[in-house]
Amino acid sequence: MGKLAGVVWDDTLLGYDMGADHPLNPVRLDLTMGLAGALGVLDGIEPVRPARATEDEVLRVHSAEYIAAVKAAPESPVDVGHGLGTPDNPVFAGMHEAASLVLGSSLAAAELLLSGETDRVVNIGGGLHHAMRDSAAGFCVYNDCVGAIDRLLDRGIERVAYVDTDVHHGDGVQAAFYDDPRVLTISLHQHPATLFPGTGYARELGAGDAYGMSVNLPLPPGTTDEHWLRAFHAVVPSLLRAFRPQVLVTQCGVDTHRDDPLAHLGLTVDGHRAIYQALRELAIEHGGRWLAVGGGGYQLRRVVPRSWTHLLATALDRDIPVKTALPGDWAQRLGVPDMTDGGGTAFQRWSGGGGDPVDMAVLGTRRAAFPLFGLDPDDPRD
Repeated sequence: MGKLAGVVWDDTLLGYDMGADHPLNPVRLDLTMGLAGALGVLDGIEPVRPARATEDEVLRVHSAEYIAAVKAAPESPVDVGHGLGTPDNPVFAGMHEAASLVLGSSLAAAELLLSGETDRVVNIGGGLHHAMRDSAAGFCVYNDCVGAIDRLLDRGIERVAYVDTDVHHGDGVQAAFYDDPRVLTISLHQHPATLFPGTGYARELGAGDAYGMSVNLPLPPGTTDEHWLRAFHAVVPSLLRAFRPQVLVTQCGVDTHRDDPLAHLGLTVDGHRAIYQALRELAIEHGGRWLAVGGGGYQLRRVVPRSWTHLLATALDRDIPVKTALPGDWAQRLGVPDMTDGGGTAFQRWSGGGGDPVDMAVLGTRRAAFPLFGLDPDDPRD
């Protein structure tokens, strides 16, 4: 790789805490960094400590009225509006400060890429892709993905591709750039008829000069590693080659896992590892710059720490063999013995057919988006 990847992290990111009973428990981040350290993935790496986003930086992403509501909510949490004070988005003490730090962490990641210090940056504390300009949604208060992409564009990057592999549609990022032809957003997610937020159909293609720049691949419940990977490779590489991004930004939520309590896809930790390796290859193909953030993932011990340790290892070119045993007492802490679920990641390439539900989804997305890039949706060579 030449340059060692950057890692953005500080324990203060654990302060984005919606409560012990909330699915988005920060223990998943703490365990990930602990496991990555125990396996030697972070040897020689000095994580970059993020600062809170400033008022102007938050205003770049969100409305003044919404920011004021976030600040005021902990003191008067009743009827605050803007999506706050709900079971998904409970009000908590220090909410503005904690959310500003998450946003600042992805801004720091973008700055590392822009400085030329590294070609790859991982920020597992980011990935809050549902927050809208004027409201919280889906556990997300401030949208750090939008902030990072905006920073890249503001500093002269002309084309950014955003690939979202979370089980939920990346709706907040899609909405922010729906009419911006400089940003290609691609989201692979469980079908919106079966899961929050109910958006992300193949027909959602962008607006104005950006028509075609929004691409969605809705997958049926139960989709496994092999089918997910076939769908990914049938859609994403061709679109990136047509768009020619200068930076690849990826949201790497791991709630696609078969054990995730909030969704219904069938991936494994092995499948996640294969996704990260595919993203790395695509980043290399398009100049090398890759910014990876975390996202969803609610099996807090068996899944998230192992999957995101694989993400960190992949970005650092320190790939962990899947059968690697967990060191020390980690097997007891996580309830699994090693870094694999025994998942199968060998897949057959899409051949142009639409026989099973996943292949039908692939064909629907290709027929919606590919002609807008001069690609033949029915020809597997495109």
